[in-house]
Amino acid sequence: MDKHADMIRFGNDGWKARYDDGFTPENAARLADALGCLWADESDGATVYVGYDTRIHSAEIARDVAGVLSSNGLRAKLSYAACPLPALAWSCAHDDAAVGTVMVTASELSCEYGGIVVRGSDGGPCNRGFLDDIEQMVPSSAHEARGDIELCDVVESYVGDLLASVRHPFGRPLKVVVDPMYGSAAGVMSRALRELGCEVIEIHALGLGDFGGIHPSPTDPWADECEQTVVAEKADLGIVLDCDGDRAGIVDERGRLLAVRELVPLVVEALAAKAPVQNRVVATLTSSALIERQAERLGLNYTPASVGFSYIYSEIEEGDVLLGAEEYGGICVPSHLKERDGIYACLRVAEYLASSDSKLSEIINLQEEVLGKTFWSRRDVRLDPASAQVFRTVLPGLNPPSVAGREPVDVSHADGLRLSFPDGSWVLARPARTDPVVRVYAEAPDAAARDALIGAVCDSVAAGPALP
Repeated sequence: MDKHADMIRFGNDGWKARYDDGFTPENAARLADALGCLWADESDGATVYVGYDTRIHSAEIARDVAGVLSSNGLRAKLSYAACPLPALAWSCAHDDAAVGTVMVTASELSCEYGGIVVRGSDGGPCNRGFLDDIEQMVPSSAHEARGDIELCDVVESYVGDLLASVRHPFGRPLKVVVDPMYGSAAGVMSRALRELGCEVIEIHALGLGDFGGIHPSPTDPWADECEQTVVAEKADLGIVLDCDGDRAGIVDERGRLLAVRELVPLVVEALAAKAPVQNRVVATLTSSALIERQAERLGLNYTPASVGFSYIYSEIEEGDVLLGAEEYGGICVPSHLKERDGIYACLRVAEYLASSDSKLSEIINLQEEVLGKTFWSRRDVRLDPASAQVFRTVLPGLNPPSVAGREPVDVSHADGLRLSFPDGSWVLARPARTDPVVRVYAEAPDAAARDALIGAVCDSVAAGPALP
């Protein structure tokens, strides 16, 4: 039995591990065996979509995963090439015979990592109970049988849906730099924009297993070349997509990557500009307060959710959700797909910009004038496992009278410990589910106040369970 055979655990967004520390073909097959057993028990003969990103070994692992699923009595449909996760999930959601998807990807992590992401029949996340059952069912070794596999195209219909969702004509012609970061979204965003009449310059389009030495994450410094190309080419905007296309970033015409606190309110406005719209915006408790302000400004209701997309999905299932957003920039528009889709979100931003006479930086400056400016940050405090467990135990009872010399006006234990202050500042500490790490978030109207809050809480977490 593999020495890592007991270590497969699902985080908020799948199972991910280093190739040299657990993510092996054998372990991927073990996980696929458990998925196949459970799905086949629920719906024998159902279809499962399997896809993969461009990183080293993803294609061969995905083929083996599909074979294992098929051997359990499922119809395994494998993407004929690397594909974006949203396209795979969209295809599943529009196939009545499909029970779920399996994507071999580690998303924005570096090439040393592999991973598997699982989605349900509607393209959305699987519930925690299902994932817990899978963890318990993973066998010590996968059986050797491999069933037949069908190759399929999950991109063509997805792109058609993208094009059908936006205005025709698109508006003024845009010049756009698209950077798929050597990932599986290469050619997809650029194709949609070209068909809408945009001039597109695509960089990092070749699928490279090592991502050319960058991390395929739509953040600085990895977005530097896109930023530079936007300026050099005098483009209207740049679009940076992570390895599997479910998260993205936007670069304005000056070469500045928008912060998530700017991007999400921009997407909300772009969606609200087209009526009719659903009446709720949902965002995690660790997201910027600017999202709530934008929702209120546009007459939309706002619902906070615990960290983890599954909580946003629960709100989506209740109905009337225009947009769901995570603190890291994952954006979901349920009318399109009940999961995050960076390609779709950026297409709607491009559509909004094309309908405006303003430059993107001018739109963002006006947004800041209306909503205000904040400074958001996150730091991680790594503890030993015993200390992390103590922190989890005492956290529900913590009620500090002050932090960094400031008295909170509200204390919430809805998801960790969140303290709010009179000027709109807040700080939140929450332990990670699968690692001995406490994540600390803070936001304030100025950087100094934010740093004071986050520093005080991080120091206290590192020193012991009692916050100041």
